[in-house]
Amino acid sequence: MSDQVSWMLELELHAGRADALRDLMTEMVNATKTNEAGTLDYEWSTSADGKQCHIFERYVDSAATLTHLGTFGERFAGRFLEILKPVRFVVYGSPNAAVRDALAAFNPVYMQTLGGFSR
Repeated sequence: MSDQVSWMLELELHAGRADALRDLMTEMVNATKTNEAGTLDYEWSTSADGKQCHIFERYVDSAATLTHLGTFGERFAGRFLEILKPVRFVVYGSPNAAVRDALAAFNPVYMQTLGGFSR
């Protein structure tokens, strides 16, 4: 079984915050790409009407996940939650207890791997 952790975070964009979202996303993507070697995927998408945002994230293991969550908490969480409202949070893989504790406030759904592969 893989040690990887991934998730899909579904969010609603607060009205009138599209420019703030773009600015925050750019800052977060740059910080993650530059400073977090254990982040394998970090992709933001928006609906055509701009009202919904999905973020797909994948980490090499729980330690890399915690590194990202630490940066998020220290630098970005406040602004993130002023711009976006979490709607659904689904976590995949093998997060350890520390990751589960760190994510608890978001009330995620945890999915167990049944089978398949990732290249």
